Amino acid sequence: MKRRVAVLMGGRSSEHEVSLVSGASVAKSLDPERYEVLPVLIGRDGEWSLDGTPVALVPGSAGTGVLAALDGGRSRLVDVVFPALHGPFGEDGTVQGLCEIAGVAYVGAGVGASAIAMDKALFKSVARAHGIPVVESIVVTAADGRTAIAEEVGSQLGYPVFTKPARLGSSVGISKVDGPEQLDAAIDLALRHDPKVLVERGMVGREVEVGVLGNDELLLSPVGEISYDADWYDYDTKYLPDRMRLTVPADLPDAAAAELQDIARRAFTCIGCAGMARVDFFVERGGDLRVLEVNTIPGFTPTSVYAKLFEASGIGYRELVERLVDLGVEAAAERARYLG
Repeated sequence: MKRRVAVLMGGRSSEHEVSLVSGASVAKSLDPERYEVLPVLIGRDGEWSLDGTPVALVPGSAGTGVLAALDGGRSRLVDVVFPALHGPFGEDGTVQGLCEIAGVAYVGAGVGASAIAMDKALFKSVARAHGIPVVESIVVTAADGRTAIAEEVGSQLGYPVFTKPARLGSSVGISKVDGPEQLDAAIDLALRHDPKVLVERGMVGREVEVGVLGNDELLLSPVGEISYDADWYDYDTKYLPDRMRLTVPADLPDAAAAELQDIARRAFTCIGCAGMARVDFFVERGGDLRVLEVNTIPGFTPTSVYAKLFEASGIGYRELVERLVDLGVEAAAERARYLG
């Protein structure tokens, strides 16, 4: 019997378009001989639809969920949900909580790990408590006085800095700030996307990433290095063809690569991740390593890094996606041990 996989794509966040590409790629990759793929489009207004029919995910029985047709039409059983969603209302624990309530398996991190990783400020606090090196930053809200913020940035971080929404990804809402005269506008841009903003110390060095795959037994990808001709790794550089170059393995000493993989493992486990994550780092010119963030639903577009990191390990895109589905089922079975 085919395993029924609902691939969620789109969503309400600013990363809607990226999610559509990720979801379509995931859906296309699943072997039609083994899987019945249910591509669920989530509109910017939050409405779910399958083949144009409005649907809702509700509890089924015996470990299945149901995509209930809201127009009285045919409902569909679901064995696994693959949330190819990025940002709020998808990567932040909300959809994961819905799947938990519906009693259906899902791919990736659970509610708590998703929420922590999505909130970069919260992740930094947890990481520091576990001795994981992170980039120095200041948290800003709309209520904070701008004069005090400027003084704190100048005294604690210096320039340049990067301003970013605390709970978003894909470089949406991020600005490089070279001096205090640019700070207010950059904060205002980030606040359009999130009421909590991070101001991070700018770093000089190399951007590298490590993929993590698994639940209890983890597979670490080789370290990959991101290079580009732009001033920084912005949205267009990430997603437009031929703007970014990925080198796998990165040209690093063996000891440095092993340390990066170890820190990636620790970052993954300290917040309780499952299934997958991409851990992003900065290697400063002096050799210091800093974790930038943990992405619990990395991109699955044709230019996305996560799949390419594992491709370098001999795991192709289709195999990677199908392993993730299996890991989602495995995680659901483990959670079920503690129910009732």
